[in-house]
Amino acid sequence: MSNTPYRTALVTGASSGIGAAIVRRLSESGIEVHALARDAKRLEALASETGCIPHAVSVSDQAGLEALLAGLEVDVLVNNAGQSRTGNITNTTPEDIDALVDVNLRAVLQLTRLVVPGMIARDRGHIVNISSIAGHYAFAGGNTVYHTTKAGVHSLSQQLRCDLFGRQIRVTEVSPARVETEVFGRLIGDMAEAKKRFFDEYDSLLPEDIANSVAFAVLAPQRMNVSFMEVLPTMQVVGGLNFAKKTSTPA
Repeated sequence: MSNTPYRTALVTGASSGIGAAIVRRLSESGIEVHALARDAKRLEALASETGCIPHAVSVSDQAGLEALLAGLEVDVLVNNAGQSRTGNITNTTPEDIDALVDVNLRAVLQLTRLVVPGMIARDRGHIVNISSIAGHYAFAGGNTVYHTTKAGVHSLSQQLRCDLFGRQIRVTEVSPARVETEVFGRLIGDMAEAKKRFFDEYDSLLPEDIANSVAFAVLAPQRMNVSFMEVLPTMQVVGGLNFAKKTSTPA
């Protein structure tokens, strides 16, 4: 238990990975956690484990979100749900663009729009946006649309602090690097191969590392806003510079 003034939290993308870890961690702190995702079976298992309240709703279901939030006071909103794709802008599809924008950015905007008025009325709240280092850095092999949506989440987080200035409402952006989750398995269609390629020879972050980062911000004293947190594996760095020779032609 803690002295946090927050009573309820809503976590999206809660059925597995980072989302499920956040549900566990916030539930341990004594906050009533509403877990939102599409996978009803996984949510029920998580509810049995943690006592969270499951909601099998897609973040793309605007009517479903509005119905859920009509009778729910949310003190902590954790915008965690997200998707990614392989490839870049030269070989993406209209469907991929729409899916990534819908889940990674539009849903974050819509949920924030629905939740913030209640926070303002109560003068109490905390919005936590899970973004990505892809929103801050360009690197070869990254999906252009994914990078763009995460950059939008970063911009939203910054602007929200201006919108909410003078109120007891905090905004935190947590920007992880590589985390060992099922996302990589979905990207290449084989979790065993993803584990071999991305994790077996590397010390990556685990979902609970991000959950602990979120808890640190949420459970911090009210006078303190952890506005931005970039969380990387110790053995991973970002940045760098590529320089093509005059005679070379990029693939």
